[in-house]
Amino acid sequence: MEGVWPYIATLIPSIGLLFLLYVILKHMMEADRRERIAHAQWERETEAARHDSETSDQQK
Repeated sequence: MEGVWPYIATLIPSIGLLFLLYVILKHMMEADRRERIAHAQWERETEAARHDSETSDQQK
């Protein structure tokens, strides 16, 4: 077991960085997903408002 500790000590920083990379990428993907949902909702609302204004203009 004494010969294994140097290898474990060498791998710990790499594992820590890999974990940080995973967390950062996970949050980036989640933020992108939320932004796409918000953008799609904004487009739907804009299209609905445009449609409403067109129908009210036609009724005049």
